[in-house]
Amino acid sequence: MNKLVAIATVLPIVGWTQARAQDVEAGEKVFKQCTICHMVGENAKNRVGPVLNGLEGRKAGTIAGFSYSNANKSSGVVWTKAEFLDYIRDPKAKIPGTKMIFAGVKDEGQANALWSYLAQFDADGKKK
Repeated sequence: MNKLVAIATVLPIVGWTQARAQDVEAGEKVFKQCTICHMVGENAKNRVGPVLNGLEGRKAGTIAGFSYSNANKSSGVVWTKAEFLDYIRDPKAKIPGTKMIFAGVKDEGQANALWSYLAQFDADGKKK
């Protein structure tokens, strides 16, 4: 009986971990369309868009050395999954006046995967 309980406890964790890994992998593929403007990871630098390290919990418009629009700096947005998903669907609708010229990620699955990928990086670009 104890073995059954252990297996029943471990299987959902293994399934969740595999699903999360798949989301991160799918998100990395979605992020390829973002690399024209953005970087993430330990050696990331600002480009046309800011570095996206440490996105989760960060206030919009606060990466040092990047010239944000006033709209972005004064948006009051703190990046959570919900805020990001709303923003990435249509950046100009979420923050009118943003400099980000991007039509958005309309597919909810791709947007969720992109968040999973980005949320794994801390402010130093190391994976959590």
